[in-house]
Amino acid sequence: MDNTQRIQKMQELLTQQLQPSHLVITDDSHLHAGHAGAKGGLGHFTVEIKSQRLEGARPVKQHQLIYAALGNMMQTDIHALAIKIIQ
Repeated sequence: MDNTQRIQKMQELLTQQLQPSHLVITDDSHLHAGHAGAKGGLGHFTVEIKSQRLEGARPVKQHQLIYAALGNMMQTDIHALAIKIIQ
């Protein structure tokens, strides 16, 4: 799976689970060329998200909800994930 396909899958999963009113996923992999995770073919991404399901939750819980929504992709497709919660 290439990073364009990964982003599409991430959008699908996050939309299904968290129903965001705002969601932007950026591929940052090019910034990590030569990094161990990049060599293994996994991607580096930034997720910018606003969702009522995340409102009021502590940052750790917000991240856990996002990781849970992404499921196995966190092991198979994503090496690094920066998360920006929009309030």
